Amino acid sequence: MFITTNGIIVLQYIILGFFQGIMEPLPISSSGHTILLKDLFNIQTPGLSFEIFIHLGSLIAIIIVYRRDIQLLLRECLTYMMHKNPLYRDSFLYVFYLLVATIMTGGIGLLIEPYISTGLTTSLTVGFALMITSFFIWFVHQRIGTKSDNDITIKDAIIIGCVQALALIPGISRSGATLVAALLVGMKRQQALRFSFLLFIPVSFGIHLLSLQDILTDSTIQAYIIPYLIAFITATLTTYFALKWFMKLVLNGKLMVFSVYCLIVGFAVVFYQLFLR
Repeated sequence: MFITTNGIIVLQYIILGFFQGIMEPLPISSSGHTILLKDLFNIQTPGLSFEIFIHLGSLIAIIIVYRRDIQLLLRECLTYMMHKNPLYRDSFLYVFYLLVATIMTGGIGLLIEPYISTGLTTSLTVGFALMITSFFIWFVHQRIGTKSDNDITIKDAIIIGCVQALALIPGISRSGATLVAALLVGMKRQQALRFSFLLFIPVSFGIHLLSLQDILTDSTIQAYIIPYLIAFITATLTTYFALKWFMKLVLNGKLMVFSVYCLIVGFAVVFYQLFLR
């Protein structure tokens, strides 16, 4: 017998937190797989607080992985702003480009989110979107860019920010979309990874700030707090290790495995939804 709290099977929340943690850094869409898992196991998560909790866990894990980069960028950026020391101009510009990409994502996201949340949160949509993700990962999987951090331009930041907004569609991976965009504008793999995940941080912070009202007005959160916290811890731990693994695969040119995975899962979901359900 599984441990339950107020009638909720805690094991289900561990599974959701586990899959969120694994899939957030991987280019296979955590939001899309969450929809598929809920549909497959008929898991109900009242309100929006659960999604907020598990995404917060992933955010914390990514901050831990990139903590040294964050500390260095913030220190050098502030030093440049205060003293105009030219040694730190590149760090200032890097942070500026992250903010530009964040603004582009937020602006486009606010425009398209109502249409996505009302019509595109279905398993069938996820299936088609995963196949699209598969194609673009295949398209760039052997690409080796030449741009370092100091070569990034405002045009690159705008393109990556716009592409990231498309990840609001369940099945379009956020990490996959930004990584593909970064590679297409010519970044080296390591630089593309770094920009992609550092960009996740301000965007995710913004989403969580906007979601505070949802948490404060969620009447179910007290009854569900234990399974939510368990899922949060699970998501944090699994995101950390999944990101470390993903970074090694990208640097070793092993992106193709995710293209194959997305194609197989996407095709299976579409086939099931159209012909077997």
